[in-house]
Amino acid sequence: MVVFRQEMVEERMGCCWSQTKDQFDNLEKHTQWGIEFVERYTKFVKERSEIELSYAKQIRNLSKKYQPKKNSKEEEENNKYSACRAFLSTLNELNDCAGQHEVIAENLTSQIISELTRYIQELKAERKSHFHDGRKAQQHIENSWKQLESSKRRFERDCKEADRAQQYFEKMDSDINVTKADVEKRCSHKARQQAQARHQMAADSKTEYASYLQKFNQEQNDHYHTLIPHIFQKIQEMEEKRIERMGESMKTFAEVDRQVLPIVGKCLDGMTKAAESIEPKHDSSQVVESYKSGFEPPGDVEFEDYSQAMKRTASECSLSNSRAEGKPDKPTGKSKGKLWPFMKKSKGAGSEDFSHLPPEQRRKKLQAKVDDINKDLEKEMDKKDAILKMKDVYVKNPHMGDPGSVDPRLAETGQNIEKLQLEAQKFQGWLAEVEGKMPVKSEPPQRQSVLYETQSSVPSSNNCAQDRESSPDGSYTEEQSSEAQIKVPNAEYDDEFDDEETLPTIGTCKAIYPFEGNNEGTISVMEGELLYVIEEDKGDGWTRVRRNEEEEGYVPTSYVDVFLDTNGKGAMTYI
Repeated sequence: MVVFRQEMVEERMGCCWSQTKDQFDNLEKHTQWGIEFVERYTKFVKERSEIELSYAKQIRNLSKKYQPKKNSKEEEENNKYSACRAFLSTLNELNDCAGQHEVIAENLTSQIISELTRYIQELKAERKSHFHDGRKAQQHIENSWKQLESSKRRFERDCKEADRAQQYFEKMDSDINVTKADVEKRCSHKARQQAQARHQMAADSKTEYASYLQKFNQEQNDHYHTLIPHIFQKIQEMEEKRIERMGESMKTFAEVDRQVLPIVGKCLDGMTKAAESIEPKHDSSQVVESYKSGFEPPGDVEFEDYSQAMKRTASECSLSNSRAEGKPDKPTGKSKGKLWPFMKKSKGAGSEDFSHLPPEQRRKKLQAKVDDINKDLEKEMDKKDAILKMKDVYVKNPHMGDPGSVDPRLAETGQNIEKLQLEAQKFQGWLAEVEGKMPVKSEPPQRQSVLYETQSSVPSSNNCAQDRESSPDGSYTEEQSSEAQIKVPNAEYDDEFDDEETLPTIGTCKAIYPFEGNNEGTISVMEGELLYVIEEDKGDGWTRVRRNEEEEGYVPTSYVDVFLDTNGKGAMTYI
């Protein structure tokens, strides 16, 4: 019964150690999985941070791509029109939004990635320490169990040997067939001592076994009730701390986005405010202000009665008498003078006085030029005052400098001032001339002829102003004025003779829309018709074309596809 109970204890203890070892293995696997989970989450946040940086970079590049270039026409238009200014504000706000995405990436890196990377190292070290202590305790209790098992087997062996010696002695002592001499021979003093020694060894083994058993039971009790539970508790706390840390990181992940939402909201509010600042009427008025020409609408075209020639008699009008009296012949045929906007542009484009521009545009250019000259003149005047002050200081304090050393700079500044003053006078004169001819807005528009007219009764000193006023596009040169004085009294003849000269073709065009051409100076075309181009669009939206020797005129540029000759103007002929 004692042996059976001991075997049951041994079986139970082996089962407990095996279970403890299994629990350590399971906990080791689980905690390793926990560390790998933290590492996986850290990698996720890192990739999110990289996406934010990449997105911010793309947004910045997009905003920069559509920003107007410095000192360009596009920048000038952006400053002029409210819609362009609103779009520019939207680009700036979008650039600020990109900055907030960079802030998100930076906070994710500093508040989550860096913290979790450091925590993972600490977690690995703590986990290693706990399992090291657990394995050490497990090894200690196993060694103690082995010592107990060894003392138990030794006690069992000594007991069996003592029992055999005792049985042998009793057998020999109770045998009646043995003679007294044999008994004395066999049961000597040495045999008794040996039997007693065996009993003593058994007694010592029993004491040792009892001591080891007591010691093992105490250690086992400490192992299962104090040491192992303490280690398991630390592992549990480590796991709970890891889980809590993961929750804090996930909360921070959301808070990083939440922190920039107010700023992103302000950027969106800025975009909305920019959109609401768009003023369609203001923008359209800017277009009108930029492109209005200042031309007065032409008056009614007078009726030319060609039937008078049929009613005249030979006595009333004689061609020979008319020539004999020195009167100019009245031209016959249809006049080729063109009404605005079908008049040819002036060839003086790019002239210093901007006479190639329409009156209103010319006035703006001249005014801007006068303002620029006045600014330069003011700078030179300030420079001259500074030089004079410096010279006065040198005169009063010769040790600071030679007064004569500033004379070259003073002379140069004086020349610049004189040059700018002459330049200002010149442009102010042109500006005064243009403003003197600009129609007053409160007065009704007066009839203005589109043909050049000079009368012999007007003094030659006024011809200049009259010729320039009669120019449809505001252009004027001295050659035009002198020619108008020395040629025939009516400049209409010159216009007719100029138009009769055949212009060379510079390309071809194909009509993409039909055009009726009801106004004078235009020509009707059918869709798909091929024509010759004899004059490019000069910016007024009209192209001059020719069908044959008899038919030519203007068509809207948007109604045709133009193919200019690349081999040089005049290289083409018409059929």
